[in-house]
Amino acid sequence: MPVYYPPVGFHFKVEFIGVADNNDSDMRFQEVSGLNMELGTEEVVEGGENRFSHKLPSRAKYNNLVLKRGMLTNSQLIDWIKDAVENFNFLPVEVIVKLLNENHEPLVSWSFTKVWPVKWSISDFKSTDNSIVVETLELAYNYFRKL
Repeated sequence: MPVYYPPVGFHFKVEFIGVADNNDSDMRFQEVSGLNMELGTEEVVEGGENRFSHKLPSRAKYNNLVLKRGMLTNSQLIDWIKDAVENFNFLPVEVIVKLLNENHEPLVSWSFTKVWPVKWSISDFKSTDNSIVVETLELAYNYFRKL
């Protein structure tokens, strides 16, 4: 029986369907975070029962998807974000995050539905640091699912 090794978290790809389909640079990120979901709870107090309250499940909650990469000076993805922020022209898209194996093939994929930009920022400029400029993209979405 072969030994199972958990997948590594440093080999992945992010695809923006409808925004940067043909631009390979817009798929490369150094960090992806926010892949989590949580079931909310609602507390109900029963009349006459003082020992406890009932906790009931409510809606699912999803954190924003946060992507980080070295800053690009020419990016269709940043143009999409600028159009949303400056012109209030929102074009929700689908985002697919793929965890890749050693042959660059998808091992696991997650699809994010109705994604739109919330925030774009770049790292601080410091004359004493020898580091690259990192841009951070924060994206809201309705939900995600494993493909």
